[in-house]
Amino acid sequence: MSESIKKMRVCTIGAGRWGRNHIKTLHSLGCLGGIVEQDDKINTEFSQRYPDVEMFRNYRDAIETDFDGFTVATPAETHFEIASFLLEHKNHVLVEKPLALTAAEARKLKKTAEDHQVNLMVGHVLLFHPAIRKIKEWIDNGKIGRLQYLYSNRLNLGTVRTEENILWSFAPHDISIFQYLIGANPVEILSRGGAFLQPDIDDTTLTTLKYPGNIVAHIFVSWLHPFKEQRLVVIGSRGMLSFEDSSREKQILFYEKGIDWIKGEPIKRDGPTDVIPYNPAMALTEEMKYFVDHLDGAPIEIADGRNGVEVLDILESATKSMNGKLNRSVEKSGIEKEDKTGYFIHPLAIVDEGVKIGAGTKIWHFSHVQGGSEIGKNCTLGQNVNLGNHVKIGNYCKIQNNVSVYEGVELEDYVFCGPSMVFTNIMEPRCEFPQRGAEFYNETLVKYGASIGANATIVCGNTIGRFAFIAAGAVVTKDVPGYALMAGVPARRIGWISRHGARLPEQDEKGIMICPKSGWRYREVKPGVLKCLDWDEDKPVKRVDGK
Repeated sequence: MSESIKKMRVCTIGAGRWGRNHIKTLHSLGCLGGIVEQDDKINTEFSQRYPDVEMFRNYRDAIETDFDGFTVATPAETHFEIASFLLEHKNHVLVEKPLALTAAEARKLKKTAEDHQVNLMVGHVLLFHPAIRKIKEWIDNGKIGRLQYLYSNRLNLGTVRTEENILWSFAPHDISIFQYLIGANPVEILSRGGAFLQPDIDDTTLTTLKYPGNIVAHIFVSWLHPFKEQRLVVIGSRGMLSFEDSSREKQILFYEKGIDWIKGEPIKRDGPTDVIPYNPAMALTEEMKYFVDHLDGAPIEIADGRNGVEVLDILESATKSMNGKLNRSVEKSGIEKEDKTGYFIHPLAIVDEGVKIGAGTKIWHFSHVQGGSEIGKNCTLGQNVNLGNHVKIGNYCKIQNNVSVYEGVELEDYVFCGPSMVFTNIMEPRCEFPQRGAEFYNETLVKYGASIGANATIVCGNTIGRFAFIAAGAVVTKDVPGYALMAGVPARRIGWISRHGARLPEQDEKGIMICPKSGWRYREVKPGVLKCLDWDEDKPVKRVDGK
């Protein structure tokens, strides 16, 4: 036991179901100084059990004694009143979850603590569970790679509440864990539930949280479930973690599993499963130790007032979503909802005025679409894509991460731009003598169905023909004919590629090349000009499936 714990005296307000645990734990740490309980029977019971501890029936009387801090384990509707009083009298306070009944009240408590320079902590006890701390350590050390997906369920048969739904009763634990592990606020929330036992009180809910960095989390909670289960699953790019708190073993399992992309194909990685050792200490004991160790005024960094506010913000947004008042997004995030046209703009993307966007198009985080641009239907703009002014993008185009499409560039339908490929728009750029405006730009046209590989460069003023394929890293310095397979620096044609994306074999004795994917026939009608014999190239291009 640390010297700081030995010297501190803490008073617990509320000796009910969970308050008893506070009292027992603080007493085991040797720092239980007082108990506040209005119920005479309970008061008498604890007076006999802890004869050296001061007993009070009113928390206002307790502040007359020189306690180092207070824990509040009373009904949730009393948290704001009691915590406000204690903070205003410059006491360090730990309040059981929820910190208050509303996020607005929680913010007031946080500000009161800051104004009086005292610590405010919220009882998100699972943040002190050694298994959760170990999982956090593995995430921060990069042992599972880039964090991608989290799933948590908290299921049981009962205890059914009559004053709050399952989301508010069970989910605060899971939300606080997600906030702790991810270290960011969600930018999008969608929650749905079902009420079966009581009108308007949901018995089961499923909540989806989307975080910056394309991290997605799901929370499934229910008190109408045939068995008890409390499970957390964390998925990373290099491995997966699982922890089932309701199991007897309570093991953290590391699965060296995942999906790797090899030569453009998703390949399953199915490695061994290992047990991760951790110290099986009691979470509540660790939480109380942490609170007591910070009664000297050292800043609270885990389960602080900010964390309490964040959890309530998320609960309120999820509740609005469940009630149909908030669709897809957190109101304060500024995300543009899918309107009747059906396009989607991520909250961390910027779309200037005067942009036209087709139905089904998705624009993802950190992307910027500048004024006057036109984007067709069912396009996808990945992370960190920039479209310059007046750029025209056709239908069904895919522009992958870190691509800039500058003014003067036009993409027809079904064009694919690989990650970090580069367009230019000025042949002789000079910083000293800026060349801005359409009259200076050398136009580039990428025709229907063409594909440009990762890190390729397209020098401006050239046309990429229909269904051409530019290999990764190639530098295109002249026009590219349709169906050409281009590679190298500068790029040269190394073969032909079919409309379906297959490299065409050598021609047969009749001069015919047959696509191994579709069976369509192709012929080089003159040097450097390929024609498909199975559709009329003089007519407007239509999708292969006729749509």
